[in-house]
Amino acid sequence: MLVKTFGSAICGINAMTVTVEVNIDKGIGYMVVGLPDNAVRESQQRIESAIGQYGYRIPGKKVVVNLAPADIKKEGTAYDLSIAIGILAAAGNIRTDHLADYVIMGELSLDGSLRPIKGVLPIAIEARRQQFKGIILPADNAREAAIVNNLEVYGAHNIKEVIDFLDDEGTIAMTQFDTRAEFARQLDHYEHDFADVKGQEGVKRALEIAAAGGHNVILIGPPGSGKTMLAKRMPSILPPLSLEESLETTQIHSVAGLMRKTDALISVRPFRAPHHTVSDVALVGGGSNPQPGEISLAHNGVLFLDELPEFKRSALEVLRQPMEERRVTISRARGTIDYPAGFMLIAAMNPCPCGYYNHPTIECTCPAGAVRRYLNKVSGPLMDRIDLHVEVTPVPVGELGRQRPAESSAAIRQRVIAARAIQTERFRTANGIHCNAQMTSKQTHQYCVLDDGCRRIIEMAMDRLGLSARAYDRILKVARTIADLDGSEAIATTHLSEAINYRSLDRENWGR
Repeated sequence: MLVKTFGSAICGINAMTVTVEVNIDKGIGYMVVGLPDNAVRESQQRIESAIGQYGYRIPGKKVVVNLAPADIKKEGTAYDLSIAIGILAAAGNIRTDHLADYVIMGELSLDGSLRPIKGVLPIAIEARRQQFKGIILPADNAREAAIVNNLEVYGAHNIKEVIDFLDDEGTIAMTQFDTRAEFARQLDHYEHDFADVKGQEGVKRALEIAAAGGHNVILIGPPGSGKTMLAKRMPSILPPLSLEESLETTQIHSVAGLMRKTDALISVRPFRAPHHTVSDVALVGGGSNPQPGEISLAHNGVLFLDELPEFKRSALEVLRQPMEERRVTISRARGTIDYPAGFMLIAAMNPCPCGYYNHPTIECTCPAGAVRRYLNKVSGPLMDRIDLHVEVTPVPVGELGRQRPAESSAAIRQRVIAARAIQTERFRTANGIHCNAQMTSKQTHQYCVLDDGCRRIIEMAMDRLGLSARAYDRILKVARTIADLDGSEAIATTHLSEAINYRSLDRENWGR
């Protein structure tokens, strides 16, 4: 007897429907075809033990399982439940009336219980697009799938519950989820706040500008000056996620298997901080079974690279194209996968190998030229994509003891949101441009017009400070953001002067 059930395969951050065809005929043997990997092939042992717990068994005949389309690689243990239900239906143990109505996915334990799977949100989205009535999956994944409206979601704890549900002999409670209410409830839940930071007003100002314009930042300062502490608070002043951004971010984390069973929707901007020993593949994504890397997990949020010069040169170089295109393309022999990678980069580094160059009280012990060689570990093309260079100095002990309250992240965020609203209106007709940092050269010259006084200032800065030509457009973009924060239509000399101060590492005499 031939029976069909339906599952789903993950391709990038999207899913495609897989038809699980099970045929039981004369003969002996158990075969799974349709490009299964080892985890899928091993499903026989898990299925046999799981259904045996409830008095069922795999028929002693020839069992052929085909996963169609057969030219797409099927990976992982999520097909256990759909194959098991197909075998039981083909053997006449359960009814087949409702099989065409549901996508059925789940990993089976040997005792018949269902373990959670990865990629549930894109699977549910695809099920709704294909007009399935609902989806049956492990109970731990039900909240995540229930984000998708107009789709019935049933979370089962074991295979017996699924069998009884399909036989109309038992019920599984349908999982209900109010996506917008949950999104609104968790929107402002941040662990870190700028109100906890003593001093560092200049650095806070720089990070506010970065958040307002979507600019990448590098923090340069000695150990203990607060670079990591400041970077961790960056998501709390970025504009809140839109529901569309939240769903896209959740899809990426779902595919990567990072969603906890208590999670349903990621409603705050992600903050990813990989260690400097991270491999190229872990940072950008890929592998034999392509998975999103750290830059995709930071999509719509912040990627923090601490101790930037200690990262492998090859790992840093592969960041360049994704930073420009806001996505990463992974090509393999059997296909190409695109992952979103629209992140804000915050990098931190010591100014020299010993860490105390330009320290106010501790003398640098590095030999001549060591500071410049240390900085040169980061390539010019990568540094060219970083708009703000911010020097961080240690906070005096007297400042640490003061009880004066610092400005909260919420107050800073309101100014950032107002500046972003100006940019949204400015770029409403520009496809793919959302903030000042993303402006093309043509748009920079269109929206960053300088009067005679500003032109004299920037020409003088280029000449006296030895700024490189690559710093010119970056300064204009940052100045445009500072003007937006002030609510000014034109770039004033004060805006331009402040922007010039954020190009420390472009100065010819820095580190000499």
